[in-house]
Amino acid sequence: MEKKEQLYEGKAKKVFATSDPALVIVSYKDDATAFDGLKKGTIAGKGVVNNRMTNMMMRLLEKSGVPTHFVEELSDRETVVKKVSIVPLEVIVRNVSAGSFAKRYGVEEGIPFDEPTVEFSYKNDDLHDPLLNDSHALALHLATKEEIALIKSYALRVNEVLEGYFLSLGVRLIDFKLEFGRLQDGTIVLADEISPDTCRFWDAATGEKLDKDRFRRDLGGVEEAYREIFKRVTEKD
Repeated sequence: MEKKEQLYEGKAKKVFATSDPALVIVSYKDDATAFDGLKKGTIAGKGVVNNRMTNMMMRLLEKSGVPTHFVEELSDRETVVKKVSIVPLEVIVRNVSAGSFAKRYGVEEGIPFDEPTVEFSYKNDDLHDPLLNDSHALALHLATKEEIALIKSYALRVNEVLEGYFLSLGVRLIDFKLEFGRLQDGTIVLADEISPDTCRFWDAATGEKLDKDRFRRDLGGVEEAYREIFKRVTEKD
């Protein structure tokens, strides 16, 4: 399969066409951004961690009944995935109060929820990804009622699988963001990535943050945190 022209470059990844119109190559960068791109930097080795960890999680989730776009890992930074049309809904699943949830509702970080919460935001950089509900998504024709129900059920299944998996590594899965895409035939699959960029990971014993919050909040030890979570995942694998 031949790698062809670049189709897209985002904050963390580049996407390339291939000789197969149904497949693309994703290349992960070390660039880091936060707060809608207002804060920029580099996290050495981040692309390798996010690529390889995402692929491990996608394989795990496929085995657990969640269809994904994953096809094949080509190298430390590049992976072949099915070409999808991204559903413009960011799906956030939360198990514990943290980040924007704590700030928005004036609660402390670290309060466990009785059951996971699922929230949607409109994937639109110009509007700063505003929160929306099912009715808004339907009104804006972002997804059908059936697609929204399916996406929610997949998101909760992802949470169920990953929460138990990470706890076995001594890590609490606090919250995470997912994106879904449509294949050419309309099938909904999990896309994008599952990594320290898109998840909050806290050490179960110490509460130490092992994710992008270390970059967002200038906590230091960013590369070390990414390497630590990756080490636990690869040793388990």
